[in-house]
Amino acid sequence: MNNDIPNTPTQRGNRKKQTLTENDLRNFYGDLERFRHPLNRQVIYTPGVQYVAEKGEAYWLIDAIASWIGSEEFNEAAAKDPRINNMHFWTLKLSDGNKASLYAKADSPDLPFIEQAIEFTDFPLQKIDIWAGFDGRHWTLYLPSEH
Repeated sequence: MNNDIPNTPTQRGNRKKQTLTENDLRNFYGDLERFRHPLNRQVIYTPGVQYVAEKGEAYWLIDAIASWIGSEEFNEAAAKDPRINNMHFWTLKLSDGNKASLYAKADSPDLPFIEQAIEFTDFPLQKIDIWAGFDGRHWTLYLPSEH
């Protein structure tokens, strides 16, 4: 038995929470390594997004974005604005207490074409942007510094 792996809820609950800072995100730039989303196989993501998920304990954020890509709402918005089929921009923004909103835009001044209320999160940053670009085969999620 590996004693390094917590095996009771109490031990797991006492693990030190990962940390994530905005400065950490600046350390990521162009990389060829990709991770494939396990449920939406059309979605891949960069080491920077993987780092956010791991250190920010936010795999749920990748899951949320991946669940919207290809959804009925997404396809309807893309039919109205073809830019969405090539690239769009996701933002997670924390608000009152532990609430947040996740939204996607075709471009900066545009209104969101997808919005999701997050009732609870302990995500360590007040705001994060994740960009999504389509290469004809996959949607790649990446940090702005990785563009």
